[in-house]
Amino acid sequence: TDLDENLATCLRMIDEAAAHRPDLIVLPEFCNHLSVYDSEEHCRAVALDLDGPWIAAIAERATAVEAMIVMAVTLRHADGRITISNVMVSPNEGVVATADKQVLMGNERTYLAPGTDESPLIPSPHGPIAMYSCMEGVVFEPPMSLALRGARLLTNSLNSFGLDEAALHIPVRAAENRVFIAAANKVGPLIPAERVEAFAEAMGIPAELLDGAGESQIVDPDGVVLAMAPRTGEAVVWADIDLSRADDKRSVGGVDLYGTRRPELYGRLGSTADDRPPAGIDTSVAAIALDDASIESLTAALDATRGRQAIIACPELALDASDPVSTITGLLAEHPDTIVITSMADGSSHVGLAIDSSGVVGSQAQLHPSPRTPWATVLADGITTIDTAIGRIAIVVGDDVLHPESFRLAAVDGASVVVCPTHLVDPWMVDLGIAERAAENRINVIAASRSSEALGSIIASLPPDFTLWLPDRERPFDGTINTPDVTRTTQGSAVATIVPGRAANRFVSAGTDLVGGRPVSGAGRSVAGLRDEMSDN
Repeated sequence: TDLDENLATCLRMIDEAAAHRPDLIVLPEFCNHLSVYDSEEHCRAVALDLDGPWIAAIAERATAVEAMIVMAVTLRHADGRITISNVMVSPNEGVVATADKQVLMGNERTYLAPGTDESPLIPSPHGPIAMYSCMEGVVFEPPMSLALRGARLLTNSLNSFGLDEAALHIPVRAAENRVFIAAANKVGPLIPAERVEAFAEAMGIPAELLDGAGESQIVDPDGVVLAMAPRTGEAVVWADIDLSRADDKRSVGGVDLYGTRRPELYGRLGSTADDRPPAGIDTSVAAIALDDASIESLTAALDATRGRQAIIACPELALDASDPVSTITGLLAEHPDTIVITSMADGSSHVGLAIDSSGVVGSQAQLHPSPRTPWATVLADGITTIDTAIGRIAIVVGDDVLHPESFRLAAVDGASVVVCPTHLVDPWMVDLGIAERAAENRINVIAASRSSEALGSIIASLPPDFTLWLPDRERPFDGTINTPDVTRTTQGSAVATIVPGRAANRFVSAGTDLVGGRPVSGAGRSVAGLRDEMSDN
């Protein structure tokens, strides 16, 4: 809570980093003061002026070490607002860019105001750089907005005790946007010592897990972590990177992740309108993601779930039957509580089908073009959800899984389960992508993929405990914010239990709705549309 001590720490760590002769140094979030305040007056008193001595001292050190420096601090504004803002200072130039945090987390909302303007692109000799902070990376919109507008390197300053920041939310943003990310998190206490016990009791979290989670890291466009700090203790990590690698936006399967986007479909993502998943559906459902979708495998899955409500997902275009709909409907005659999801070619469309004992109960055509299915030229004009006895289901077909907007549209339409008949060939999608789609949208995800040719199937199921302020937990706090339970397979089917009703609670912390709180200006506008700007970059 001592601004002078915190400045001294920043300067000391900058000097340590300077030994590696960096072009860019990234510091954590809330560098000037802990993110806990006694009152609005206290918050204002410990905030900084952009042209004040605290930031000037960092700028002076940037000149001395000949490096750009990024930090996130609280700033006072002339209109009375106080924001948490990313600030970049550059040698001999002082402050060259600021970016007010748009997505605030929990207690930050008490005294701080969210930003409303798009974060700037900052030119460098190696290409554009852009900045975001912490909770802005727990949802996909802010980082994608910056990457869509041409950023090659994103910086992320964090103030988090969540272990899933380093394990999931940071690297997935690099992979899904094909950019580099340099992320700096805190270590040590994030709460004043005299208030730790009160926070721990209110949140149902052991006091020792309220320290900053560390693991600052640098990630390449494949989602591979090039350097990572330990969880505890001060550290500087560094890497030499070639930002031109961020120019290739193709997936392993050859999908142009930006060129195949369809902004005309995403308009609803730029509004505040959204539906809630049906509440009260708290029964457990058996979920099976097959990896070969032979009739024998489907029959075995039906036998294994007999008498239970179940969702069985088949890989895309995989069922070995001449008339898959009639075949599946016949198999389900004795399984009235089971829904099977598969996909098939229907003329010039690649269509996902939801089938129960009565026949087809819902369908969803592929949304985005893909070089893997060049014949699928007739594309859907949106997501259609399906209300069933086991919850509201959406189908995401084929390479639509590579586009986070597909899942966001399903969440905005109130889906509690998203089923993906697909073909996963990008390692990051199995290691990070499917889990992140469940985490950032608070939905269960079942992705079926042939393991003989790809990376296997995966199920991301929502855990029972959600919302950080939760003193009565069903199981001990594991240090993660919103990571789902993940079941994977590379040989044989993925089998898990899901509870669709858990998707009804989307509040990750006090006042922080993962779906309803998505940014609808600034970052949200870029993700929702901007076809012209996207093509220009």
